[in-house]
Amino acid sequence: MITATDALVLLAMLVGTVGVVVPVLPGLIVVWGATLAWAIARQDGPGWLVFGVATVLYAVGLVAKYLLPGRRMKNAGVDGIVVAVALAVAVVGFFVVPVVGAPLGFVLAVYVLEHVKHREHAAAWRATTQAIRAVALNVGIELATAFAIIATWGIGVLSTRA
Repeated sequence: MITATDALVLLAMLVGTVGVVVPVLPGLIVVWGATLAWAIARQDGPGWLVFGVATVLYAVGLVAKYLLPGRRMKNAGVDGIVVAVALAVAVVGFFVVPVVGAPLGFVLAVYVLEHVKHREHAAAWRATTQAIRAVALNVGIELATAFAIIATWGIGVLSTRA
């Protein structure tokens, strides 16, 4: 039987998963935090084991989220300064045009900065497509991590109910 706590935790996890795609909430940490709340509510070994596995998954996902897309952009020749400025523009874009402003600002900033650097459309466009792929990879890694944490929690819930 699913308890009210389980239902609330699942709801928080689903909201966190939506937050991965729609950058209004810090999605992945909400999913992880819901697992923590569930473990605290249970106060037993299986709950803490599930939380421990979720924490390892969260850490691996966090490292992969920052390492892999950055490496991909670096291999494409996009400088760290360009990425830093693009991230700053993305933050501003998020507040100027809610939801879509962040990714739009990031991609537009990469294109403009690479166009200024190379003085040609083709090189700037190649860098921009790599930036788009890096953003998609980042979201994909976060989603995969959120789903892995949710699956781990689900297995924990089902295994303790049997």
